[in-house]
Amino acid sequence: MSTLAQYGLLLGLITGTLGFVLSLYALARAIARTRQESAKDVPASAGQLSRDPVWVRYHARYYGYALLFLAFDMEMAYMYPWAVVYKQVGLVALLDMGVFLAILFLGLLYGWSQGALRRQ
Repeated sequence: MSTLAQYGLLLGLITGTLGFVLSLYALARAIARTRQESAKDVPASAGQLSRDPVWVRYHARYYGYALLFLAFDMEMAYMYPWAVVYKQVGLVALLDMGVFLAILFLGLLYGWSQGALRRQ
């Protein structure tokens, strides 16, 4: 298959996907009933209207927790493909994953020593 044919196939797939998504969106808009409610756009918690603006609710101190979650979430994203390849590669793959986990663990220890895990 030539390069031009591959790009044509890619363009066709993108066009088909966009067409499918737009047709589903149009179908949902045509079928669904919509009601205008005055309280629909107001932020509420447990049925009570919020006193504070929406942007005040989330403090910047949660940023560190989010970064730690992302670091360990990405660790798992790398460990799944590694587990598939581990049987074929062997000890080298085990050592590579050990180095990867050691670097993450050192980052966790550094964050702990700097007080990133301390509740405020």
